[in-house]
Amino acid sequence: MNYQEEIIIVCPYCGESINVVVDTSSGTQEYYEDCQVCCAPILFTVSLDEAGELCLEAKRDDE
Repeated sequence: MNYQEEIIIVCPYCGESINVVVDTSSGTQEYYEDCQVCCAPILFTVSLDEAGELCLEAKRDDE
């Protein structure tokens, strides 16, 4: 079973599309990762819905 999933998100700071790799083996989690383009800290919230589908939210640090 693959516990890492690559997802394309839009940076909430600069608006550029970036690839992020999400580890789904830890269940619900929050962590920061810097944007690969503008280096701003993005807050990621990872969870799984009732159907087991990955839910990823990327927000600005100041939201």
